[in-house]
Amino acid sequence: MPSQSSQSQPRPRIGAHTPTSGGMAKRSIEYARITEAEAIQVFTSNPRGWAMPETNHEADALFRERADELDLEVYVHAPFLINLGSPTEGTYKNSLASTKYSLKRGKEIGALGVVVHTGSAVNEDFIERAWKQIHEGMMPILNELTEDAPYLLLEPTAGQGQSLVKRLEDLEHYLKALEYHPKVGICLDTCHVFAAGHDIATKGGMKETLDLLVEVAGAERIQLIHANDSMDVCGALKDRHQNIGEGFIGVDPFKELLAHPAVANAPLILETPGMEPEHGKEIALLKKLRKG
Repeated sequence: MPSQSSQSQPRPRIGAHTPTSGGMAKRSIEYARITEAEAIQVFTSNPRGWAMPETNHEADALFRERADELDLEVYVHAPFLINLGSPTEGTYKNSLASTKYSLKRGKEIGALGVVVHTGSAVNEDFIERAWKQIHEGMMPILNELTEDAPYLLLEPTAGQGQSLVKRLEDLEHYLKALEYHPKVGICLDTCHVFAAGHDIATKGGMKETLDLLVEVAGAERIQLIHANDSMDVCGALKDRHQNIGEGFIGVDPFKELLAHPAVANAPLILETPGMEPEHGKEIALLKKLRKG
């Protein structure tokens, strides 16, 4: 849950995924300062590799100190390679190790949550086995988490191929596989859910989609939003993010999203094209929409 001091910020908080080159304590914090972000998301390792770097405790302490100074909420995005439903043993084992490592790093930098893609069974005949191995591999990891550990945040993908979560209703299977563990939450990506066929661009569509997510997972599990427009039409099954208002979702659905009570404590994190100038404008836009 958010810290006591974080209640001073308007909610839901608004921010962006930040670069870490040059160190999180310097680059990520400065990015947050320039864009006036209230929350940030970072990678703690190469997002496209399995490497698990040693912890630099001094750098982590400095990052936490500077994040506290700006009253930032912090989230970690685990590597993209993670696929807990993979039929390939090497990928599955690396995915478990990388998820465990990401949760450890999240705790070390004071993150509230660690985002992991829900993944794919790859082959249609492996789906049932995928749920079993997710349960067998992840329950020991989840049961080791302490109260101050970050949440594991499941992020449904764009519904392509043998995605384990093609539509939001499928999250029920994932939550069952993880025994509805109290440390499991949801990260909703607006581009992904649109690509998967939930038409959040129509009037009332965002509210209807969020209502469905509350029904499937419970409002308390909705803990992060990836706020992205889409380069492609609804149901295209393509994960191509666009800047807010420049894609097929448009601006109005984000106003609808910000007004929904289920996202009051779920920060909006931009993963849109561009850097400080673009993200600064989008953060300002979302803050304006938040005011109603």
